[in-house]
Amino acid sequence: MTIQPFKSIVKNYGVLFLDSYGVLKNFNGLIPGAIETIQYIIESGREFFVLTNDASHSPQLLAEKLHNIGLKSICTGHIISSGMMAREYLGNKIKGGTVVYLGTEDAAHYIEEAGLETISISDLKINDIDHVSAIVFLDDEGFDWNNDISKAVNLLKRRNIPAIVANSDLTYPVSKNKVAVAIGGIAEIVEKIVQKKFIHFGKPDGSMFMYAYELLSEKGQFSKSEILMVGDTLYTDIIGGNKFGVDTALVLTGNTRKERAEVLIRSYGIIPNYICESVGV
Repeated sequence: MTIQPFKSIVKNYGVLFLDSYGVLKNFNGLIPGAIETIQYIIESGREFFVLTNDASHSPQLLAEKLHNIGLKSICTGHIISSGMMAREYLGNKIKGGTVVYLGTEDAAHYIEEAGLETISISDLKINDIDHVSAIVFLDDEGFDWNNDISKAVNLLKRRNIPAIVANSDLTYPVSKNKVAVAIGGIAEIVEKIVQKKFIHFGKPDGSMFMYAYELLSEKGQFSKSEILMVGDTLYTDIIGGNKFGVDTALVLTGNTRKERAEVLIRSYGIIPNYICESVGV
């Protein structure tokens, strides 16, 4: 396994697609050198977008969180979240009724921006569900895991409605050796119990990459060969970039630890073009 300096790779590309958690920040906070790398990307005239499976906050709040740790050059226009993809679907496909959500009130704004009424799974009365037109899995916080996951199961058994997963991540790291269950993991459990096919958004789904590519086309003409996708997770960031047809760089500051990287690459069969310690090296 060859590890290359990230800064030696960046110069070969005109566009960077960057994951957020695990690439720019992690459980320790800001990745050392990330500020300087973003500054270099901007000052050298390169384009970049942050592609995140975080549907817990609006792009404005996601940008603000990055500002708070020092990444002040990243603005709302750089953020492309899986919640935005779910919002597009809801706006096009759900024409009325009430949308039930699992997550925080901040996350529910994605549904409300689509012009739809919302109700938290915690506030839903299971015997009053005729008005429910969809259920959306947004975030692993904001509801009672003991009661509300079971309520979601019963809702889906009683009502034939779309179930949308706005963040397909199964887990996320909370320390070097520990992970927490993400909303995608909860959704996968519910999906298996009710034996229905859910609609998943976020990497590795191609819609986020296509959305970024369409935004990029407004800035100029770029081929996929000019784009580098940078991520910390093989089965979301790297396979998503590979399928979209862009080069990929795996960094070892998030889900994929250095000591397990080679084994995981071989076992998954997901091969990045590059492996780097971090974006700051």
